[in-house]
Amino acid sequence: MTEANTLIRGARVLGGEERDVLIEGGVVAAVGTGLDAGDARVVDAAGQILLPGLVDLHTHLREPGREDSETVLTGTRAAAVGGFTAVHAMANTFPVADTAGVVEQVWRLGRESGYCDVQPVGAVTVGLEGAKLAELGAMHESAAGVRVFSDDGKCVDDAVIMRRALEYVKAFDGVIAQHAQEPRLTEGAQMNEGAVSAELGLTGWPAVAEESIIARDVLLAAHVGSRVHICHLSTAGSVEIVRWAKSKGWNVTAEVTPHHLLLTDELVRSYDPVYKVNPPLRTERDVLALREALADGTIDCVATDHAPHPQEDKDCEWGAAAMGMVGLETALSVVQHTMVDTGLLDWAGVADRMSHRPAAIGRLAGHGRPIEAGEPANLTLLDPAPRRQVDPAGFASRSRNTPYRGRELPGRVTHTFLRGRATVVGGELV
Repeated sequence: MTEANTLIRGARVLGGEERDVLIEGGVVAAVGTGLDAGDARVVDAAGQILLPGLVDLHTHLREPGREDSETVLTGTRAAAVGGFTAVHAMANTFPVADTAGVVEQVWRLGRESGYCDVQPVGAVTVGLEGAKLAELGAMHESAAGVRVFSDDGKCVDDAVIMRRALEYVKAFDGVIAQHAQEPRLTEGAQMNEGAVSAELGLTGWPAVAEESIIARDVLLAAHVGSRVHICHLSTAGSVEIVRWAKSKGWNVTAEVTPHHLLLTDELVRSYDPVYKVNPPLRTERDVLALREALADGTIDCVATDHAPHPQEDKDCEWGAAAMGMVGLETALSVVQHTMVDTGLLDWAGVADRMSHRPAAIGRLAGHGRPIEAGEPANLTLLDPAPRRQVDPAGFASRSRNTPYRGRELPGRVTHTFLRGRATVVGGELV
């Protein structure tokens, strides 16, 4: 990584008119036209889009315990390549991040990596087992300052435990991020329940398994007066429940993954385990509903659910394969393809859904800020013009389980700045 004063020349800030942006001492020093570079290095950004650094609410970095699939270092390098300056590291590690000691370990590893900020997510329950609340207060009071808690990978399916968790985090303005999956409705489930699962003879994963948990939890959050965030929302019905809860003024937020904005369960006909994910790929109707909900703000943000796996966990028969897809390095391109190029969002909207709102939900200071003088220089520069075929061989991530292999996607992150330090220059890590 390099540290120097930088003048970004002629970038379209949030997709608007061309502006120069001067970075000095880790902050935005000035925004205008015809700025004097002085001794700053100059980045010619003509035709490129300048966004606030992207923030991911849902990243699996796997460390500690599964360093064969990802580490904090490799995961944050992948994040930087994708334009992210902050990620929230999920708790389903080995050991589980359910104590102050483990979340502090992940936080320190993030600081050492230097490629993006890492904010640990604490487990809601001990060992993700759903039986006893984890050390929520201790994790919040730790050096990691945890504000988001999730048993992601498992649902907090006990209503009493969920209520207690919501009550506990209310004291310090925390949020419970729920993996909405009623386990009794998804036993042995392999893909979305519908016409394709019936034809293929694979056990179906009904939409109601997600929707019933969301309905319960928005009611609980309203009853307690606390904050609940819905992870990787995936169905049209879930959208309607969240829309209803927001119309009541309840403190409910939701995220959608890039892959649920683009891919459908029709791809499972190939039996390629790269398309096996939790929640499963849904129908075209669901995909269109998710796009509309992200556009109108019912869904607050895009979160990658970056879930790396070693080759042996994916290169096997469908039934035995692990669930999950990598997504940090392709997220912005998928959002450009599905939301910007379709006219559903402009670039200011992308900044809102991929930086401002996720930073606000996670209470992440210094990120998701306006591109204005005096603000931290956490920035992403994107050239929207190139189109590229996705080649996972060139990924910074340790894993290669992308559903976009060989698919042409638009856009390329050319530069990423973390508090003024260039972590990516010309599309390459530095």
